[in-house]
Amino acid sequence: MSLFEKIRGEFVDIIEWLDSTNDTMVYRFQRYNNEIKMGAKLTVRPGQKTVFVNEGRIADCFGPGMYTLSTQNLPILTTLMGWPYAFNSPFKAEVYFFNTRIFTNLKWGTSNPIILRDAELGPVRLRAYGTYNVRIVQPEVLLQELVSTDGLFQVDEVSDHIRNMIMTAFTSSIGAAQVPLFDLASRYQEISNTIRQNMQADVQRFGLDLTQLLIENISLPPEVEAALDKRASIGVLGNMQQYTQYQVANSIEQSAQNPSGGNSFLELGVGLAMAQQVTNALNPNAAQSQQPPAAAPQPATSPAAAPPPPPQPQWYLSRDGQTFGPFPVNPLLQQGLTAQTYVWRSGMNGWQFANAVPELAVLLPPSPPPAP
Repeated sequence: MSLFEKIRGEFVDIIEWLDSTNDTMVYRFQRYNNEIKMGAKLTVRPGQKTVFVNEGRIADCFGPGMYTLSTQNLPILTTLMGWPYAFNSPFKAEVYFFNTRIFTNLKWGTSNPIILRDAELGPVRLRAYGTYNVRIVQPEVLLQELVSTDGLFQVDEVSDHIRNMIMTAFTSSIGAAQVPLFDLASRYQEISNTIRQNMQADVQRFGLDLTQLLIENISLPPEVEAALDKRASIGVLGNMQQYTQYQVANSIEQSAQNPSGGNSFLELGVGLAMAQQVTNALNPNAAQSQQPPAAAPQPATSPAAAPPPPPQPQWYLSRDGQTFGPFPVNPLLQQGLTAQTYVWRSGMNGWQFANAVPELAVLLPPSPPPAP
């Protein structure tokens, strides 16, 4: 401290602190030789508290307001000093200002994945991160437990420790909750409150209060997320046969528009053949129905070949908004044909119930008579 500051302190003794850092929790007021004159003005602003320390012992505490330091405002310190006179001489004491506002947007997160067992996916590795808010509620406890003689105690000096406490509480809470992985997003608020309540007592041991804890995201490894995306994509596509035909048709169209040369008609034919093969692979019943029936053996004595049998009608079934077929008549019952199944074949005006078509009604089991 310069000579000018020393001389200035002899005439004007104003004790105050204006924080310009926004991350300082505790600040020790600087006074030459810690000498504070009796009658000095102490200003404690909203969001601050002040603690006087004399010879290693907490003497007095002040909340927001303006005080004139005298025997009336410093009863404990006056007793400790044991002044028998008019208390006009300076006394020596350390003054600590505590910032009691809420420190927000402090980060927490997993440094390594957490292994949990999910009921549907089995063992999985999770990562999580979020924010939390903390404030000072007991300056005397914080001074004794963490600050000690630190003249500038900032929030990062305690945030790492709180972050480790959060991770321990998070691992224990989410493991005990046994929430399915696909339901975690809907339980963020509940899990956050549980974690905050479980670790509140440990935080209060330092004179702090964990006012809020938020979970921003719980994520899986990239390869697991990619597998889940594929699984969801298959569910969105629905009818894979129709999707494959649509993709093949697009490929044929793009091939026909290819200006790089080649016989477009030949490519179109190859594409149609590939589409037919894919369709047959996805629907073996349709492939069998589209194959021409084998010619019946002709008797040796027959002078002329018998005419080929007429082609069997091909039926389509509609169920849950999807179309299945074509199928011949015989395997329709195996394909789930019921009296209320919509059916259609070439020559019909529209879809009809199976029991309304005479040639299919005979295949259906008889309905029982109404109950007596």
